[in-house]
Amino acid sequence: MRTRTFCFRCVESKAARAIRALTMTMLILILGACSSRHDAGEKYYLVSANIKNTYWQAAGAGLVEAARSLGVGAELVGPENYDSRAEAQAFRDAAATKPAGILVSVTDPNVMKAPIDDAIAQKILVITIDSDAPASKRLTFIGTNNYQAGLMGGRVLAEKLHGKGNVVVYTMPGQPNLDERLQGYKSILGDHAAIKIVQVVNVKGDPGFAFDTTTQLLAKEPAPDAFVCLVSFACPEVADVLDRKKVSGKVLVAMDTDPNTLSWIQKGMIDATIAQKPYTMSHYGVLMLDSLHHSKLPSLEMPWSEDTRSPVPMFVDTGATLIDKSNIASFLKAQSPGARSL
Repeated sequence: MRTRTFCFRCVESKAARAIRALTMTMLILILGACSSRHDAGEKYYLVSANIKNTYWQAAGAGLVEAARSLGVGAELVGPENYDSRAEAQAFRDAAATKPAGILVSVTDPNVMKAPIDDAIAQKILVITIDSDAPASKRLTFIGTNNYQAGLMGGRVLAEKLHGKGNVVVYTMPGQPNLDERLQGYKSILGDHAAIKIVQVVNVKGDPGFAFDTTTQLLAKEPAPDAFVCLVSFACPEVADVLDRKKVSGKVLVAMDTDPNTLSWIQKGMIDATIAQKPYTMSHYGVLMLDSLHHSKLPSLEMPWSEDTRSPVPMFVDTGATLIDKSNIASFLKAQSPGARSL
């Protein structure tokens, strides 16, 4: 009887070829789906003021990186100074191009409400980051829990002052995120009756104003015991004045991670700063806008914050970190170019 030999190698080879063919087919379908997901002209904007500031350059990097990963366009626009009306015009100009979506950091919610609502009416997705316009029709807010950041700074301030002293605050009143930070500080200081905020300075987006004001305050008696900066650019100016005048023993609590701020922490002139995540805000913001652009909400004008089955969150907290001399070395190491490499 003739015996038929069963060729396992042949069968395995055919199976392997079939699997490879199926894999290639699936890959082609996936790549086809990915390439067709985004239109050639799909673009996202980030609108802010002071866009040359290191904080907003970091946010711009997050914007570009996210857009690159999606294969879409992105652009950071807005005035180079602190000008809420110029920011509103930059927002209108961006909306006029009918983009896929806009991220915006709000300098003045009263000025920005109408442009945001107009964009939503035109079915343009709008998400606020860093600073909110809660009364507008924006879809959600991505950023720091600024009240909690104020609590964080307030605890450091109270500890460094040993429960007693006069404090000057540098801010820009009316900007929601800064007002929330100040409320956080005040909540902590409410338990320390001997620590008083003696002056709130509106720095008007101008580092030079912080420098000049500090110079004037040090010439008076009694000089402040502490300086709290709710904006990124103020405390490096305060530290510079103190250094020039050889003044020591003052408490400085800063905001954000401007290179000069970190340098003054290393030198011992700034006690601590609260680091935000502008890169994360814009990066995640683009990804969320892209998802909403391709998943089409049933309406952009529904009060999603009141809906328990809302497809968008009310608020995305990107977190904050306290940096002082104890952890600045590890923080700087984490920011180094090779820190994220595997």
